[in-house]
This record gives sequence, C-alpha cells and structure tokens, in this order.
Amino acid sequence: MLSVPLIAQVGGTSLETFITKTIDGLALGAIYALLALGFVIIFKATQVLTFAHGAVSAMGAYLVSYFAVTLNVPGRWMGDLPVTLQFALSAVLAVLLAAAIGMALERVFIRPMIGEPLFSIVMITIGLDIVIRTIVGDYIGQGNTVSTGAPWGFLSQWRIGGVIIQHAQVATIIVAVITVAVLMWFFKTRIGIAMRATAFDQEAAMAQGISAGKIFALAWGIGAALAVIGGIFAAVPPRALGVSAGTAFFALRAFPAIVIGGLDSIKGAVVGGFIVGMAEVMAGHYLSSVTALGIGFNTVVPYLVMMAVLLVRPHGLYGTVEIRRV
Repeated sequence: MLSVPLIAQVGGTSLETFITKTIDGLALGAIYALLALGFVIIFKATQVLTFAHGAVSAMGAYLVSYFAVTLNVPGRWMGDLPVTLQFALSAVLAVLLAAAIGMALERVFIRPMIGEPLFSIVMITIGLDIVIRTIVGDYIGQGNTVSTGAPWGFLSQWRIGGVIIQHAQVATIIVAVITVAVLMWFFKTRIGIAMRATAFDQEAAMAQGISAGKIFALAWGIGAALAVIGGIFAAVPPRALGVSAGTAFFALRAFPAIVIGGLDSIKGAVVGGFIVGMAEVMAGHYLSSVTALGIGFNTVVPYLVMMAVLLVRPHGLYGTVEIRRV
C-alpha cells in the first residue's frame, strides 16, 4: 500500500502542491456550483433551460465594476470606505439589481410564452443572451478588460510552508457556503415551500392558491442573482484580470456540473460544481506535462467526467428518474 508521501510525489509534485491545487479546485468548484445552482433553480421551477445565464453573469460582474470603480457607489455617499467594504457593497447592489432584471426578463419575455413550444422559449433565451452580451461588450469595449474593484490581486495570498492560498479563493469558498446555506434556509420558508411545491406539481400548487407566475419570476430572480455571484468571482484575480467580453462564456463551463448532478437537483448542482472544479484543476496540473494530450486538456476533462456519469446514470447523480407508463 502506498504511503501518503509517496502518493504525493507521483507525477513529480509535492504534497504542498497537491494541497494548493485542491484549494484552487474547491474555489473553482464553488464558482461552478453557484452558476449551476442558478441554472437548476430556473429549470426546476419553470422547466426552461436558459441560455442567457452567462450573459447575466457578465452583466452583473460589469455592474460591480461600474458601481465600485466608475461611480464609486455607495462610497461617494458614505465617505471614503475601505476597498473591501466598497467592493462588497457594490457586489450586493449588483446582485439585487440583477435579480430585479431577471424577474423583469421572465415577466416580459418568458411568461407570455407559457404553453408555447419549448424550442421557441429556448430560442428566446438565446436571443436574450446575444442582446445582453452585445450591450455589455459595447460598454466594456472589444478586447478590453475592466477591473471589478476587487481588493485582491495576484499576489494577495498566504503562504503556509509550501502551500499557497489566495485570498480570493478563500472569499469565493466562504461566499459560496453562505449562499448555499441561505438557499437551504429559504427553501424551508413559506415562499420556498411554495416554490418547491410548484416545481413538484404546478397544477396542484395552483389549486392550493399558489401563483405560478410569481414563483416563476422569483426563480428567475434567484437564478440571476446566483449567476452574478458566480460571475463576480470568475472575474477577479487570480481567476481573471477583470470583466471582459469572454466573461459571459465562463458560465458555459458549468454545464457539465449541471448534467453530472442532475438538471433538477439543487444538491446535484453543488456536488457537480465541485466535481468539475476539482477535475479541471487537477487535470490542468497533473496532465500538463503529457504532450500527447496538450496543455488545454483540463477543459476537456469535465466533459469526459460528464459522459462517464451519463453512461452509468443517464439522469445525473441526483436527477429525477422519469417513470414512463406504457
């Protein structure tokens, strides 16, 4: 049986490097989990798989930049604030505004399509994605990157022996844990129970006096808020220099997490996110020296994991299995 030190040396790496990469994988997994949760909550409540998620996440990240850097809001009203507090308050404003925009998008573009072919609804979400991405891209500028005003830089880190822990990684994991905890609490409230009831049986929920329209709007609002939280941490160092036109496409990398966990599973979104994050980071480090696979092979590994899971569990790890009666 191999000892831990021997295992740690496999591939020419050290235990410290393994721990460093594990923390990075957890941080990346936390971002994917947040993005996947937004996808799943919208799909679970409305049966619509939105393709505008990435654009909404980029929009929210840009709003943080606009509030924190351009407008200095709310700092200009409250005096000089510490950079961390300014960033946090700007992020909260961006999340709240994005939630309102998400609810408005559902009311204007999605709700009138209830009862229409699913293909038409999907095409509308694709159209929304293109429109929002174009608007955000025009404000940022082609090929430009704007800072989110985050208090962390590439050198903002702790060193414990040979282990490197980025401040942003710790912040990402903490925010993700708090967000998931708040969601778990929310789903136990009256509104949360109404949302779960609507997702389980829409007609029965409506018979009990639950407004499906309000639940749909709320789901889109929560989904947009989660997309923005994930988008913010995807656009801060050391993950990225800032918000760019490519930030919108980061959410697409969370798609394997959604499928692995199950399209309608909240728990699955979280588990799938961390699986994908760990797989991507570990593959990027341990397979980077394998020239036959190439340095960018780490972005392919999550899809290989997704296909392997689907071969064994076609509905994902925690997805609901459809029962068809003949």
